[in-house]
Amino acid sequence: MLQNVIILILSLGIILTGCELFTNGIEWLGKKLKLGDGVVGSIFSAVGTCLPETLIPIIALLFSKGKSESVDIGIGAIVGAPFMLSTLAFFITGLSVIIFAGKRKTGYMLNVNLGVLSRDISFFVIVYTGMIIVSLITFGLIKNMVAILLIGCYIFYVYKTVNNDNASNEEIDELTFAKVFNTKTGLFVISAQVIVALAVIIIGAELFVGNIEIVSKGLGISTLALSIIVTPIATELPEKFNSIIWISKSRDTLSLGNITGAMVFQSCIPVSIGILATDWRLNTITIVSALLALSSALVTFIWIKVKKCLNPLPLLSGGLFYIFFIIFLIERGFK
Repeated sequence: MLQNVIILILSLGIILTGCELFTNGIEWLGKKLKLGDGVVGSIFSAVGTCLPETLIPIIALLFSKGKSESVDIGIGAIVGAPFMLSTLAFFITGLSVIIFAGKRKTGYMLNVNLGVLSRDISFFVIVYTGMIIVSLITFGLIKNMVAILLIGCYIFYVYKTVNNDNASNEEIDELTFAKVFNTKTGLFVISAQVIVALAVIIIGAELFVGNIEIVSKGLGISTLALSIIVTPIATELPEKFNSIIWISKSRDTLSLGNITGAMVFQSCIPVSIGILATDWRLNTITIVSALLALSSALVTFIWIKVKKCLNPLPLLSGGLFYIFFIIFLIERGFK
């Protein structure tokens, strides 16, 4: 099993490397297209860093050949990603505000576009609630219709985001390929970096799916429980890392948009894949994690609507929901 653990860690490193390349590339694509922080953060960066979480369930479900462990990995990754984003990622972002308050322009207050943030969270709450409800439906045709509707919802979300965004002139990191190959940052080089990064992520995702089953059995932990905790924590690292960097630079809309945009994407596209590829029956663990994700998101949403501003407190509360879930799993013996 030691060999599988090493490969598992290696695969996570491959995924994260690909993610960093992809995020850097699509940020430059956004700059070339003169798009604003709402689009770059909530769509480009969010979708880019969501690729591992999306590819893992796709590979696990579409190429599982009916294996129950692969189905567990797929559903765990689909449900676990929004849970980690709305709890642990929110907590880390709030903590980052406190840590970097001394160097931030706005100190402990977040200078975030509340319209973008509340729109993202409201989209997430609506579609993710639908995800829970559809798991209770047994009629396959209705489930398939909901899956298609979720894809339509995300297309509508992208449309609204693009049409309500303003171009940004903020500085971004130098394009990796342009720096490495000492060339100009043109659309061809940007596109090449994005394609290479996508290939790297796919390779890493395939390695991860193939080894997490073996490791989970060796540790005596259910594949579903492990995939809800381990998979999202690892694959959400790009969102967390990017958000910390942007918080330190007082680019709060990019930081939180990166997380909430990923939440919207994860609650639409991977969920629709899960509904179409499985019978989509959620058990106690997945339902509890989904309800906690919704609760954590609603805390921040209600805070914005009532206070008309945002500080770290509602974001930090996400840590409490995460701890509650871990205690819940311990009580169940991770089964």
